[in-house]
Amino acid sequence: MSNPSRVPKGINPNIPNAARMYDYYLGGKDNFAADREAAEKIMALGPSREICLANRRFLGRAVRHAARQGIRQFLDLGTGLPNQNNVHEVARQVHRDARIVYADYDPVVIVHARALLAGTDTNITIVQADVREPMTILDDPETKRLIDFSEPVGVVFLGVLHCLTDREDPWDVVATFRERMAPESFLMISHLTDDAHPEVGMAAREVYDKADAPLIHRSREAVARMFDGFDVIEPGVTHVADWRPDEPWETELAGSEWWYVGVGRKP
Repeated sequence: MSNPSRVPKGINPNIPNAARMYDYYLGGKDNFAADREAAEKIMALGPSREICLANRRFLGRAVRHAARQGIRQFLDLGTGLPNQNNVHEVARQVHRDARIVYADYDPVVIVHARALLAGTDTNITIVQADVREPMTILDDPETKRLIDFSEPVGVVFLGVLHCLTDREDPWDVVATFRERMAPESFLMISHLTDDAHPEVGMAAREVYDKADAPLIHRSREAVARMFDGFDVIEPGVTHVADWRPDEPWETELAGSEWWYVGVGRKP
């Protein structure tokens, strides 16, 4: 995506973007030179691509688990650029009629998501809204059209809450969605941490300080607080590769210690 004529209105291609950097880690092409330059700095610090792939694998396991427990509607918040094993693809392996609302504030994400979803049925949509303003998502007409909050819902925060500062209060953001969620609903979270590598974490944060969103590493205890009001299912808030791996080798994936993940059920 190096042609300036293809840059969506309102986008500055000279400022690294967290979603496009993530796309680059995963081998995508929906990024600019500034994104690639910043991402290369992060990749020099550790196995960034493997870390992101482990996160995508957790998404598949968590959504599949929720769907097998009867969840037929999902809200994916801060969805990022489309990649493999998107929520609708995983959920529809279990329920062909599953309804999915994606939400993101980034115009590049919106353009590519709408292109991906073009021609699919009307039970999948994306809304342009910022997770920092949860009511704009909850009250969006498309959300209301597809999500019935009187029934259980799966709410996904995959790798987005670490883009919110403490002042922006990610715990309150999650709580706002929790209040709308019916009993038997599922909450799925993945969140970066530098508990095992604080010096590397500091260097990574310096790179993201020049991007469009910060990088806020948090402890296991801080991530666990996001599940207040939920029963956290086994194995609890843990490193990504330890959350119900599909294959034994997944527990050996490089970079697992950079993620805390968990799934909670609202009683």
